[in-house]
Amino acid sequence: MSAAREYKRSGFWRTLTLALLVVIWLVPLVAVFVTSFRTTRQVSSSGWWEALIPPFAFTGSNYEQVLTRSGLAQAFLNSATITIPVVVLAVVFAALGGYVFARWRFWGRDVVFFVMLALLSVPLQMTLVPTLKLFGSLGIVGTFPAVWIAHLGYAMPFSVYLMRNFFRGVPEELFEAASIDGASEPRKLWSLGLPLATPALAAVGVFQFMWVWNDLLVALVFLGGGRSVGPLTVTVSNLVGAKGDGWEVLTAAAFILMLVPMIVFFALQKYFVRGLLSGSVK
Repeated sequence: MSAAREYKRSGFWRTLTLALLVVIWLVPLVAVFVTSFRTTRQVSSSGWWEALIPPFAFTGSNYEQVLTRSGLAQAFLNSATITIPVVVLAVVFAALGGYVFARWRFWGRDVVFFVMLALLSVPLQMTLVPTLKLFGSLGIVGTFPAVWIAHLGYAMPFSVYLMRNFFRGVPEELFEAASIDGASEPRKLWSLGLPLATPALAAVGVFQFMWVWNDLLVALVFLGGGRSVGPLTVTVSNLVGAKGDGWEVLTAAAFILMLVPMIVFFALQKYFVRGLLSGSVK
């Protein structure tokens, strides 16, 4: 009885802790969501929690302004143009790199891998100026290829590390059986490795999609703030006035910006979790 009572007690505290964490995460989100349905006067004169007390006075004018007068459609297209190629190429290169580091034997393999992994400790901000100068000499600053290359460079160390851990966890006997059947290395990767690596590939894709879609710094540095190439994050950041006013419109735009990543995450959540755990144990 004492063991059962202790188990129930520990379960109660775990549940309470998780509930508190959920509340801590949800309160700011609810605050932003409520603010997105309030006017400038309401925001400046009362707290967001007061809007939840009847009589309610919500308005959809902030969303109307964002959708009709802020150039959001062009920004959405620009974000998709930036994000989709980067995600596809990151998944492809991560799968190739991870497979090579995990299954191939060549001189200096571990040294190259650990040098690449050490790049994770280099702050992104330290690379912006030299990379910008390099792209300037190539004449691609302000174009989509510049931000594609930059994001791919920043994505590779962690993505390759994740895929390498997965492929190292696949039993060697599977690849040996494929070799006995006469399969070449590309054939083993295509017919055996990639189908098994679906969860890990999904994890890489979700990570990169979240990072690139929500990025502001890299896009602003390599593309600038022009409407023709600026992504959603740049457009949304320009909605706030010079004096910091109009941030209730910013909250509405923020929820529109979050919509696509939320759909992608929840659609691939099962694969995302499995992919993160892939290769952690054998």
